[in-house]
Amino acid sequence: MDRQEHLRRLQDGEPFDLLVIGGGATGCGIALDAATRGLRVALVERDDFAQGTSSKSTKLVHGGVRYLEKAILKADKDQFDLVREGLRERGRLLKNAPHLAHAIRLMTPVKTWFQAAYIFAGMVLYDFLAGRLSLGRSRLVTRATAQKLFPQLNLDGYRAAVIYADGQFNDARMAVTLARTAALHGAVCANHVEVTGLVKEGGRIRGALVRDRIDGRTWTIAAKGVVNATGPFADAIRRLDDPEAETTLKVSSGIHILLPAGTTPDDLSLMIPSTEDGRVLFMIPWQGHVLFGTTDEPANIESDPVPECKDVDYLLRYASAYLRRPVVHKDILAVWNGLRPLVFDPKKKSTQELARTHVLTQSPSGLLTMAGGKWTSYRAMAEDAVDAACLAFGLGRGRSCVTRELRLLGSKAYFPEAWRDLAAREGADPELVRSLYLLYGDETKQILEIGRESDLMLPIHPSHSFIGAQVVFAVRREMAMHASDVLLRRLPLGLVDMAHAREAAPAVAAIMSRELGWDETRRASEVDSVCRLLEAWFTGHDPAADRQANTVAEADLESQSLLHSQEKGPTAEAM
Repeated sequence: MDRQEHLRRLQDGEPFDLLVIGGGATGCGIALDAATRGLRVALVERDDFAQGTSSKSTKLVHGGVRYLEKAILKADKDQFDLVREGLRERGRLLKNAPHLAHAIRLMTPVKTWFQAAYIFAGMVLYDFLAGRLSLGRSRLVTRATAQKLFPQLNLDGYRAAVIYADGQFNDARMAVTLARTAALHGAVCANHVEVTGLVKEGGRIRGALVRDRIDGRTWTIAAKGVVNATGPFADAIRRLDDPEAETTLKVSSGIHILLPAGTTPDDLSLMIPSTEDGRVLFMIPWQGHVLFGTTDEPANIESDPVPECKDVDYLLRYASAYLRRPVVHKDILAVWNGLRPLVFDPKKKSTQELARTHVLTQSPSGLLTMAGGKWTSYRAMAEDAVDAACLAFGLGRGRSCVTRELRLLGSKAYFPEAWRDLAAREGADPELVRSLYLLYGDETKQILEIGRESDLMLPIHPSHSFIGAQVVFAVRREMAMHASDVLLRRLPLGLVDMAHAREAAPAVAAIMSRELGWDETRRASEVDSVCRLLEAWFTGHDPAADRQANTVAEADLESQSLLHSQEKGPTAEAM
């Protein structure tokens, strides 16, 4: 997926059937659905693919255990339908992207036999609703068995535990894979392209004014219809259409911390069903480390929310309570904050009471907005959006959705143990090939070829398996334009170990310099930018100045060419 080629196609003046604004889970899913129906589709993302909420999730593909309980207790059909849809879509996601998603086991300790029976009955229903896409049966185990399976867990005062199955995935790589698969089917996609205004003819939206945030060029993209899929920023796009548009979303923040390997068993996760303030917490093995979260606090909408110390302390307190040792700040390897877009209901007092349902609306001028929802249901949301777009914009009613069983890039020739044969054929280190296979699937051989041709088989950090060839692949095939694009999304290093990501930044910038023609000033500014961003997240101070440091000065944009901007050394765009 060559960015310059996609930009050229965006600028050629030919009208698109559909312009999708937003390159997160929802937007990339819509672009893929529309492209596979034969529509001419464009997608633009202000920052990087999945830079916001879509790369900062709990990494779970799930139906939503918490929503099932609320559906039953409150006889809430919307919540029940949300769970049923989530379980159905969970199964499809695991089948369509098996290199990026897999089943995991989770344990919930219980203090009374009544609680055990209550939770176990709920999980049996959870499994039943999944139908043929079930990931396995839940089971109830004694305290002794639970302690043997999860020796790190402090089970004093507990009677038993319930074990059930759900899914886990790499969210950031899933989003860029959706965009690349959409491009394979004809979609034109570009990151770091910002919508600055909407174009109207006769009171109807017929496209958008956009600006390339890399070189400052501006132009108009013409389209029969425009879909707003910008997650927490959906209301901001709606106000480009109508400055008086009412707020439709509430936003909550979700803080996650990364802890060292060994905090949990490699094959078992912890689910805390209810804290004293009604939250659900997860402690899950991820990328060789352990992810713990998430909080659920009302938040302001901002591009790069910084984790607050009080929320980190909250997670440390619960981690210490459930494990056999204190968990303190020095144990934290990484921390991040993601914003959840929740459909606004003025009758609800807390964001914890809001369902993760998605709502599709259309303005009088034709702007179609997909709001709310969650990662697991991205495909169903996309199907609904494109169905509505075909009807609203006269794009043809006979085109049906084909994404329910559409394998994504990397999965068409994927088999779980095929990395062994690949390693033998290529004469490569088996552990390296295995780690690549879990990120790239059947595209792994391309990484190995780049590594040999460019002499980039060595790790970018000695404590991790990520190699230089992956950086080249990210630039050439995945539109990575900044060091932060690579270190925080194409590779999850920045979300796994922030100190190691900062140490790897010079090596990543050096490789990207050769690929993108950066000079020494640009190269240094990229390293500085990503390091300051990671430091801001880790320490919790306000990085407002850091966010601005990653954009080319507005006053200079009109006079700068891409080459000139690189010579002057603009820094990497903020996350």
